[in-house]
Amino acid sequence: MAKVVMLTFDVEEDCPPFAETRRGMEEGLPKVMDVLEEFKIRGTFLFTGRIAEEFPELAERAGKKHELGCHGLEHERFDRLSHEEARRRLAEAREILSRFGDVTSFRAPNFQFPDKYYRILADLGFKVDSSKARHKGWRGGVAEIDGVLEVPATTTSIVTRLPWRLQERFHRGFESPIVYIFHPWEFVRMPRRLRPDCWFGTGEGALEKLRALIEFHLEGSARFMTLREFYGKYQKLKRG
Repeated sequence: MAKVVMLTFDVEEDCPPFAETRRGMEEGLPKVMDVLEEFKIRGTFLFTGRIAEEFPELAERAGKKHELGCHGLEHERFDRLSHEEARRRLAEAREILSRFGDVTSFRAPNFQFPDKYYRILADLGFKVDSSKARHKGWRGGVAEIDGVLEVPATTTSIVTRLPWRLQERFHRGFESPIVYIFHPWEFVRMPRRLRPDCWFGTGEGALEKLRALIEFHLEGSARFMTLREFYGKYQKLKRG
């Protein structure tokens, strides 16, 4: 059976909280979208509400040509917010993003989202979440949590910045569905004064590796989907 592959992008300022620039938005994200559209592949772009306000043309492009999702209001850790504050911020973020497209998917910054907050997502109309991660220890696979479908991330974005011959071994071993994570800032050269994980493998080379990743899975007859599309497939199978 063909593997299902989802390309997801956490759309935020450059490597928060270690940089305050927007080069990833100004230079990186348009190039990424160009590559996906060249291959006729739709990605899931999870914007923070504030970044969508700063770059409305890119949020609109995501909403029209891909899937527009939510990454919080700002790049905040939800495990440090009260229930009331988490609801308020999620509601505001969703209101902003809904100006640019239908928003049903969510991922929390830093993969920090308490299980008790999933009901907030459901109440606000979110259908699918990707805040759990296999590389963070999640072993539950795809699961339903308080009315929200959890589709866990497969691997850290560092893997997709490794030399191709090294990372290819990982791709061959990943089990379907495969959920990759990227950030716009990874596709511009980040300064070495930042933490190593903020600059390692960034720049044009990361864009070429994204191309290689897509070609690798196309050669393997993988099916590329957005988080929303996967949710639709899951619900259809569930109904029998």
